Amino acid sequence: MEILTDLPQLRSESGLPVPRQVVMGDDTVAADVAYRMMCEGTGMLWRGDFHNARQLLQALSRRTQKRSSKRPVKNQSADISQAFHLHRQALGQRARVLGLLFIPLDADYGVPLRRAPDVGEACFQAWGPSSGQTSMVSLRELLGVVGAYEWRKKGVQVAALGVTPNNRIHPHYGVFSPVRGEYIDLVATTAIDDHTLAFEIGVGTGVLSALLVKRGVERVVATDCDSRALACAKDNLARLGSSEKVELVNADLFPDGLAPLIVCNPPWVPARPTSPIERAVYDENSSMLRGFLSGLREHLTSEGEGWLILSDLAEHLGLRSRQSLLQWIDEGGLQVLGRQDIRPRHGKVEDTDDPLHLARVAEVTSLWRLGPQRT
Repeated sequence: MEILTDLPQLRSESGLPVPRQVVMGDDTVAADVAYRMMCEGTGMLWRGDFHNARQLLQALSRRTQKRSSKRPVKNQSADISQAFHLHRQALGQRARVLGLLFIPLDADYGVPLRRAPDVGEACFQAWGPSSGQTSMVSLRELLGVVGAYEWRKKGVQVAALGVTPNNRIHPHYGVFSPVRGEYIDLVATTAIDDHTLAFEIGVGTGVLSALLVKRGVERVVATDCDSRALACAKDNLARLGSSEKVELVNADLFPDGLAPLIVCNPPWVPARPTSPIERAVYDENSSMLRGFLSGLREHLTSEGEGWLILSDLAEHLGLRSRQSLLQWIDEGGLQVLGRQDIRPRHGKVEDTDDPLHLARVAEVTSLWRLGPQRT
């Protein structure tokens, strides 16, 4: 099998380096041979039929699933945190192997392979204008780009935004989709005392800012430090007719000033993200959560409330204790004014084969109403 030395630039959302060795692959490559090579860290740049490359990826995926299923990740009652780390380790290893099947891209995001689809618009929406140079990308990542583009076109229906045709949120590539509606329902049903102004910390798709406007908040200042999230929120708020009432600010956590209501839905699990999209799920060392709690009081009006939306999944995984959360609230000069809870409705709750099943069925998502401590 030919070893390639003159390789195009690698596009990688996670910033992965080019493998030390990349070989040329085509329709004659057997799945077992490809799997063995990729387990050893060798990449493969595909030159055959595009649909055959997809079939090869599916075959590789089946082999990685068989391998990961042999790992001891189900001993939840003995050590759930170990199960979580082993589960993530298995997923990471699987992603590394499957990410070694590369597809060439020409200077205009075209795929120069037989029966290749037109992925140009999907790539443009994810990566912006082409650099004008040829490149290569993991087939798995490319399919993710195409899938995200389809989700963006279709949108995600959000019942709390009403029953009009415009009650959809269109997530951009790299921005977490509001597929879990529990936290949205909490924001939709908790009483708002002062409708003059609200801050949203970490705007994401803009769904919560749009919901606050729908609930009568006169002005929302929403922050995010991710340019993709800000662009996504801007697009969605325009679609929903909320742009005039929402100011988007590029900031890490809080904007300037005080507000009577500050809402934050930080990542729920204190672990290191391995890709940009995981930053919406994993918050290493609970840094965003702790930053929100430590800075909330100085941005609240005297009678204001901070709404912290947080799942207790991390507690059931042994990654963070309830006592730590309460301590951070106290250290921030805050008190708990109330709490609303809701159970998850996602499909993994029913999946008994999920290695984290016991933690998921015990999970509760809460909206913590926080206010300044009274002296």
